[in-house]
Amino acid sequence: MSSIDILILRHLRRQPAHGYELRKRVEETTGVVLHNNSLYPALKRFEDSGAVEKVSEEQQGRPARHIYSITPVGRELLHDLLAELPPEAAADETEFLTRLGQFSLLEPEERLAILDARDAALQARIQHLTVLLDRAQHDLWNREVTEELIRRYQAERQWLGALREPATGAPLLED
Repeated sequence: MSSIDILILRHLRRQPAHGYELRKRVEETTGVVLHNNSLYPALKRFEDSGAVEKVSEEQQGRPARHIYSITPVGRELLHDLLAELPPEAAADETEFLTRLGQFSLLEPEERLAILDARDAALQARIQHLTVLLDRAQHDLWNREVTEELIRRYQAERQWLGALREPATGAPLLED
């Protein structure tokens, strides 16, 4: 499962939608371009697993359109997807930011675990880049890029530290 799955379920949690409407809502609110070849297979997978229900809505002079809505199973799946951030996903900025943007759906301890996972991934990147920096002492441009990446990851680690306090106290989003 990926950040796309989270975005689809999150938007269906807000309100039921047909495929085109769902795609447009995701794009408008996140900037993520959702293609039909990723949207409809995900909806089918969710429907098969009981996370989403599909109802046909008749339209005059047009084919019926399908309205998708999230089920209790889907809400639980969304929560589980948000609360789990394995190390390989913690290293992916999009996966992390997708979860961070949905912190209102998580408990404080779940939020802190996600922040910790991202921080550990950043620490590992900084350590790796530090080794590369030692090797790049005679290559100006390689050194410049490596130093800039280290600065960015260190700045993100500071930002994560600043997020810890609000992550412990913000209330959960209620329906």
